[in-house]
Amino acid sequence: MTKGTVRGINGNLIQTQVKGVVSLNEVAYVKSGSFSLKTEVIRISGDQAEMQVFENTGGVKVGDAVEFSGELLSVELGPGLLGSICDGLQAPLTVIAEDSGFFLPRGIERDSLSRDKKWEVSPNVEIGDVLEGGDTIATVPEGLFNHRIMVPFNLSGKIKSVKPSGTYTIDEVIAELVDDSGTVHPLRLFFKWPVKRPIMIAEERVRPTEPLVTKVRIIDSFLPIARGGTYCIPGPFGAGKTVLQHITSRNADVDIVVIAACGERAGEVVEVLREFPEIIDPKTGKSLMERTVIVCNTSSMPVAAREASVYTGVTIAEYYRQMGLNVLLLADSTSRWAQAMREMSGRLEEIPGEESFPAYLESVIAAFYERAGVIRLKDGRTGSVTIGGTVSPAGGNFEEPVTQATLKVVGAFHGLSRARAEARRYPSIDPLESWSRYPSFIDQDTRDILHQYTIRGNEVLEMMKVVGEEGTTIEDYLYYLKSEFLDAVFFQQNAYDPVDQSVSKERQRHVLQIITAILQGDMDLQEKEEARKVFNRLRQLFLDYNSSEWKSASFKKQEELVKNLLDEIRREG
Repeated sequence: MTKGTVRGINGNLIQTQVKGVVSLNEVAYVKSGSFSLKTEVIRISGDQAEMQVFENTGGVKVGDAVEFSGELLSVELGPGLLGSICDGLQAPLTVIAEDSGFFLPRGIERDSLSRDKKWEVSPNVEIGDVLEGGDTIATVPEGLFNHRIMVPFNLSGKIKSVKPSGTYTIDEVIAELVDDSGTVHPLRLFFKWPVKRPIMIAEERVRPTEPLVTKVRIIDSFLPIARGGTYCIPGPFGAGKTVLQHITSRNADVDIVVIAACGERAGEVVEVLREFPEIIDPKTGKSLMERTVIVCNTSSMPVAAREASVYTGVTIAEYYRQMGLNVLLLADSTSRWAQAMREMSGRLEEIPGEESFPAYLESVIAAFYERAGVIRLKDGRTGSVTIGGTVSPAGGNFEEPVTQATLKVVGAFHGLSRARAEARRYPSIDPLESWSRYPSFIDQDTRDILHQYTIRGNEVLEMMKVVGEEGTTIEDYLYYLKSEFLDAVFFQQNAYDPVDQSVSKERQRHVLQIITAILQGDMDLQEKEEARKVFNRLRQLFLDYNSSEWKSASFKKQEELVKNLLDEIRREG
């Protein structure tokens, strides 16, 4: 085992004198008193290694011993991942909390996957079978899915032995594989994989063209996401980035959701941890956590852990993709991840780029989003990883480096507007600033027509700010009203209403047909008469509730009156 000695400390960066061979991204442990702090080698120069520490370095001193593990920073991949809550190093937070309480002690390590739980294993290989990395050797029921136990992606060879069906822990050997050199490799229910090495074992990488339905109207119809594609959600504080991601995770048409909270405020992360186990999955009727993995590092945790959480999340997502499943990875927020890179770059005394971010910021962000995609496996199945990252630009400035670097590589841009958020127009996606390169299930002609109403309505609004309504022509004012109508009935969506929070693509198509007919005046006489009757009835109901009874009622009473009004409207059809 390679060893070393601490020679310098700068925040969470430690300089070490090394005696032996060491690799980039290798895991090492600093022995300081009773603590053993986990680190990662990020730069090597001669016999000097610089390492980022994933925990508080308080108490570490020059002369402390360092032991290098010989392994790269890795995660454990196997049954038991679904429903888990871990930090960026895949430490199981629920298990540690049971042992140590709410405040996590330094230097504590626990197995990422339970070594005690037994799984029903059904092998599907025989002695003599020739297998490659990623081939299935057994299946294990895990919640909603049959978890495929695969040959580690860097191995290939012939099956020497295999155990019969039965219950096994993940530590037990269920088969043995002999490679071309004659080395025997024991195969268990899990294996480790380096988080910074993309998993790409497939027959073919497929271009993402199929729309990913999120049930959010403005996204699906006008700013679509492709299954296996990439998108970003930049916006200022309080614009609704996290809520929009939560809606997407709950309603998107995917098999697995992986949430990587990299540097978010602790309050938001705690809200996720409390809410998700209670959310009922609309697809299954069970808890949403049964098909969710949460990787969380809050802003109060050491800076190095933010970077690790992003790579841990995407590696887990890729693992499930290799099983032929569709996975959605939500990274919140990539700005905090970039800030962590900036801090480490500063301590390494590297030449800074724009706004002191490292000069390689764009290439790192591009490499992360490049891990999204659709693959076709050897047996014809397809799997996908869709990556959606939020960006938190200071002051909502989309010209800052992280947003601009992200825009160069993603396929869809959902920019949130502070003005729309303050006007309570949620989701606060700006339909004029946002764009998507992916196809939608709504035909392009309809999208173009409605987009023109939005553009023209905004132009009229800007003009009215100068000349007022009196100086606006009837034609222009009608365009403005039509754009407001489109915004109110389609772009805005109530995330907390049981009906409005999730809209199927069939319903979106139907509603857009009606909206287009109304805006273009393509309704026949019978439809116009029915619309006039409904309008007059709604107007009368509004006048009834705009009486002195309404004005003198308490807020609670007004809520009751509105509920009764909505019930009457529904009865009217």
